[in-house]
Amino acid sequence: MTYSLRIADLPLSERPRERLLAVGAKNLATAELIAILLSTGQGKGKLSAIGLGQHILQQLSQNRRDSLDALRDVKPQELMQIPGVGPAKAATIVAAVELGKRTFQFRPHERAVIDNPAAAAAALSQDLMWQNQERFAVLMLDVKNCLIGTQIITIGTATETLVHPREIFRESIRQGACKLIVAHNHPSGNLEPSEADIELTKQLLLGAEYLDIPVLDHLILGNGNHQSLRQLITTLWNPD
Repeated sequence: MTYSLRIADLPLSERPRERLLAVGAKNLATAELIAILLSTGQGKGKLSAIGLGQHILQQLSQNRRDSLDALRDVKPQELMQIPGVGPAKAATIVAAVELGKRTFQFRPHERAVIDNPAAAAAALSQDLMWQNQERFAVLMLDVKNCLIGTQIITIGTATETLVHPREIFRESIRQGACKLIVAHNHPSGNLEPSEADIELTKQLLLGAEYLDIPVLDHLILGNGNHQSLRQLITTLWNPD
C-alpha cells in the first residue's frame, strides 16, 4: 500500500473504516486502526493517515521497545512531537488506549458465573493483565461456579513469582470456596507455560484432590491475551 496516497483516493475495499465494517477490527493492521483514529495524515504529498499510523508505530518502537507496549503508556506530549500529530489527534489516540485498558480492567460483580477460561481471564485482568511484575492470584467459586472472591496471593519480580500451594488453599478454605481457578501473569506477554508453571499445576491438582477443592484451571495472562493450561492439555473445559 502507498503510504502517501490519501485514504479518499483508495478503493473502498482498502479504506480502513470500510475494511473494519466489512471484516472486523481484529483483521485490521495496527496502523490501520490508528489511521481510523487520526482521520487525516500529514497533508498533501506527505504521509496519509495509514502512513502516519505506521510512522507513529515506528517512532514508538525505538530503543527496541515493542510499539504496542509503548503505545499502552504513551503520553499526549510524546505523540505531539511527531509531525502531523497535533493535540486533537494525540488526545484521540490516548483516549482510545485508555478506553481499551478500562474494558480489560472491568471487574465482575460477586456471584458472577465463571464457567470458561475467557470469563476467568476477564475477572482477573485488572489484577494481572498489564502488570510489570509477576503476580499469582486465585478466583474462589461456590459449588455453582459463582464468584466468591479474588485474591492476590503473591507478587514477584519482572520474571518470576514464588507461591506455595498451601498459601492458595489457606485463603480458599478461609473463604469457604468449593472450587478454584488459579492464575498468574507473564509481563513479557509470552504465554507459554514454563516447567515451573507445569510443576506447580501438578502440585495444586494433588492438593486439590486431597482437600476435595477442585482446581478448574491454571491461567497465564499477558498483554491482552490468556492461555488455559487445562485447554492446552485437554482442549476441553469441564468444571464438573
